[in-house]
Amino acid sequence: MLPSAVFWGLVALIGTSRGSYPLTHSMNPHLHPRLYHGCYGDIMTMETFGAPCDINNLMNCGIHGSEMFAEMDLKAIKSYRILIKEVGQRYCIDPAIIAAIISRESHGGVVLQNGWDHKGQKFGLMQLDKTHHPIGSWDSKEHLLQSVGILAEKIKAIQRKFPTWNAAQHLRGGLVAFKSGLETIVTPADIEADLVDDIIARAKFYKRHGF
Repeated sequence: MLPSAVFWGLVALIGTSRGSYPLTHSMNPHLHPRLYHGCYGDIMTMETFGAPCDINNLMNCGIHGSEMFAEMDLKAIKSYRILIKEVGQRYCIDPAIIAAIISRESHGGVVLQNGWDHKGQKFGLMQLDKTHHPIGSWDSKEHLLQSVGILAEKIKAIQRKFPTWNAAQHLRGGLVAFKSGLETIVTPADIEADLVDDIIARAKFYKRHGF
């Protein structure tokens, strides 16, 4: 989790963000508003511990901590809701999962520098590693399609590698592989990651808020 100084700085930054994004993010106002959980299990039935806790962070952790950060990012991410739903349905990925990754990785884009992280290694709303040769502008439909497409490929790769796993394990494995690579996953223990627990907890929050 974030150090306290960085945390409160982020609160101030997100709180002052107006979420003014190009009109292309509302390209289809007639998109059906129904909640859609995609092809990889229902996140609302999945167990999660939320963000990790340690001796230096006992307040902003667990499910409460994940939901707190998700709520901080909600205003910015709402600007992308229609786009997220379109891309999610294209790849049969729960839009709430996409929103949760965007929250964790870029806080809705408000902390990025011309679309890049502060090290210049990751790009876009979902912070795609530059080794993937990101395409499109950082908050475009083109780039989000690329990012979510890679996530879908990782989930399917986990399904092929571990055919006896259940849907929740396949999703968790895909999320780990999206960030760390398929080769890092050998046993079920490898998908019990703090990152995944945090993403699923945030996703449940976004599901309750219309994603």
